[in-house]
Amino acid sequence: MSTAEEISALLVSNFGTDPLVIAPEVPLHQLRLDSLALEELRLLIEDRMGVDLEDVQLTSRDTLGRLVETIHGKVAA
Repeated sequence: MSTAEEISALLVSNFGTDPLVIAPEVPLHQLRLDSLALEELRLLIEDRMGVDLEDVQLTSRDTLGRLVETIHGKVAA
């Protein structure tokens, strides 16, 4: 499963996000993720993918594509 697919699965299963609206260019605020939900998503990603995102600041203006790129950068480091 790709990183984007993993994140999509987390969004659908934990936040009830409609899979049809999930796309790389979609800002996180359009998925109705507030600051608390973003923190929860960060922790879920860390747990599921085994990557440390402690120093990553997610905002609702970030896109799913940027989140995927950030994770790839952390995994490659």
